[in-house]
Amino acid sequence: MALQGISVLELAGLAPAPFCGKILRDFGANVIRIDRLPTGITLQDQVIKSLGYGKKSIALDIKSTEGHSVFMKLISRCDVVLEPFRSGVMEKLNLGPTELLRHQPQLIYARLSGYGSDNCLSHKAGHDINYLSVSGLLSMLSRYNTQPTPPINILADFAAGGLLCAFGIVTALFQRTRTGRGQVVDNRMAEGAAYISSFLYLTADGLPLSSVKNKQPGTNLLDTGCPFYDTYQTKDDRFMAVGSLEPQFYAALIEGLGLNDESLPSPIEVDKWSILRAKFTETFASKTQNDWTEIFDKLDACVTPVLYVDEAANQNPHIFHEIDVDWPNPIPKTAPILSDNKLPGGQTDSSPLIGQHTNSILHEFGYSSEEILKLKTNNIIYQSENSKL
Repeated sequence: MALQGISVLELAGLAPAPFCGKILRDFGANVIRIDRLPTGITLQDQVIKSLGYGKKSIALDIKSTEGHSVFMKLISRCDVVLEPFRSGVMEKLNLGPTELLRHQPQLIYARLSGYGSDNCLSHKAGHDINYLSVSGLLSMLSRYNTQPTPPINILADFAAGGLLCAFGIVTALFQRTRTGRGQVVDNRMAEGAAYISSFLYLTADGLPLSSVKNKQPGTNLLDTGCPFYDTYQTKDDRFMAVGSLEPQFYAALIEGLGLNDESLPSPIEVDKWSILRAKFTETFASKTQNDWTEIFDKLDACVTPVLYVDEAANQNPHIFHEIDVDWPNPIPKTAPILSDNKLPGGQTDSSPLIGQHTNSILHEFGYSSEEILKLKTNNIIYQSENSKL
């Protein structure tokens, strides 16, 4: 596997860092999650469990002097540290990048934060919706004359956060093969959200693709303003997704809907899009989703049913793992597929309990049973009672 032999310490956090660690693990890295000592079930525990498959967990109090020493020992044999905290948190613990790179010059220190460490927002808390709002991106995400709607927390947390950070880490690892030196990967979700949306900013004064500057959201080609790039409700209160932008796909859309092209406005007449939308809405409402799916399966129109997750797993099994683990929902397969990368055929590793591998990890790093017992007695570490160790 591409990242086999790379060792990662992931400090437990909410969605972005666990997803970044998941990507690295999926491509072969050995990921050890540094969990806090458990204090009861929390939202964070549920998040890290959902993104924890194949990782190992050590529960460690890094704020304590003894825990600090354990952490530094772990650092000595790892390639990457993944840190999800606000600016200054790790520095207060003397575990910031300056200290760790001095201790381990080849270390890749990945900081995954909302705003970074060198601007007026650095010390403020935030979530996905906030990072989108301050970047200007959230203002583009709405239907016409409605309030902005965040796309759950996929855009900043996962795309601009976990995914971009993983790319930054792999880039830094590649550069290390040439320089022999580690470095800091400073991944900021507010800036990352803007970066992955560069297309929207860069087309603001060109084609009517986006909804920036003076353009009204929900009136443009790709933001539901266009009647042949939108979703439509069917007779059974389900939906069909229509993306018939190119002329040949638009012609197939009209054919599938059974409409007379000559009686309709031209699709390039933007001022008459409302007429097309009304006709499409009325027509889609006349049949069920299954009916429309059967019709458009025979046409290349870029028209597809909006499936629920369980339906997607049944109808498109190539997207998901065949799983036999402790998670009830379908798990998407690792992407992209590398032709020379032997990825596992199924997701068979369970997500670790907090502290499940504490003892084995410490043994691996040279701690004796007596030293581990002392750390446990002093409440520096925690070993899950449900572990087989």
